[in-house]
Amino acid sequence: MGKIAFMFPGQGAQYVGMGKDFYDRFPICKEMFDLAGQSSGLDVTALCFEENEDINITEYTQIAMLAAEVAMLKAVEEKGIKPDVTAGLSLGEYGALVASKVMTPADVFKIVRKRGIYMQEAVPNGGSMVAVLGLDTEVIEGICKETEGCVSIANYNCPGQIVITGEEAAVKEAVAKLNEAGAKRCVTLNVSGPFHSAMLVGAGEKLAAELEKVEIHDIQIPYIANVTADYVTDKAEVKELLQKQVSSSVRWQQTIERMIADGTDTFIEIGPGKTLSGFMRKINRDMKALNIEKVEDMEKLNDLCR
Repeated sequence: MGKIAFMFPGQGAQYVGMGKDFYDRFPICKEMFDLAGQSSGLDVTALCFEENEDINITEYTQIAMLAAEVAMLKAVEEKGIKPDVTAGLSLGEYGALVASKVMTPADVFKIVRKRGIYMQEAVPNGGSMVAVLGLDTEVIEGICKETEGCVSIANYNCPGQIVITGEEAAVKEAVAKLNEAGAKRCVTLNVSGPFHSAMLVGAGEKLAAELEKVEIHDIQIPYIANVTADYVTDKAEVKELLQKQVSSSVRWQQTIERMIADGTDTFIEIGPGKTLSGFMRKINRDMKALNIEKVEDMEKLNDLCR
């Protein structure tokens, strides 16, 4: 039998009501949502379950998403499923840290609450992110380098989908060049800042100060970092990688390819939406990809429990 990976999505997949059925059904899930509220000082259940506009504002989105992901993770763990490797896209990397036992849920909730605030504060009304579809990675990298101003690659999501990020004017200029170079589409993302760009270095520095307050535990389950697309083997590296992650490219496609090369053939996406499962189909259609975002999705795990 091949290996199982747990993967956790980043912000953008959030919606009101996410995780409510888990909260109602499983005591451990209710415990995680309540812990997220206690650790962050926010009414996380209201944020996740009641109609509101805050859920789409970065400083609130991140804690809400992570609460849902960790709650769902605990339900999967209670079913007896354990991963051989884990990773998460951007914010989702903190879900991977919980799955790998590197950080406790309480500490992760505290850190992610601060992460959301610092990222929001860094560029409250500036910058842009654009998904570039249907253009070779090398072409996009070259155009970013030749464009004046701050513009770079935020996410290597999957073949044919790269996200660029940076100053609004620089991103706009790069998009014009990308269209000329033959991009199928360039889609401006509905986000509140140029995440994973050099404009977020200050947010990473503030986050580093908060990370010094938490304990990093031994890595019990291998996990792969966004910044390197490689396994983290020394727990002493974790804090620096999380600091850099805020302003560095997320190498998601490379992360998945590394897992596949090491024998992983079953990928379980834990959290709202099916974004990562969609990327999987474009990275390698031969792999099995499951997504867990509703209680009924847990039935997909029955074959793995036998």
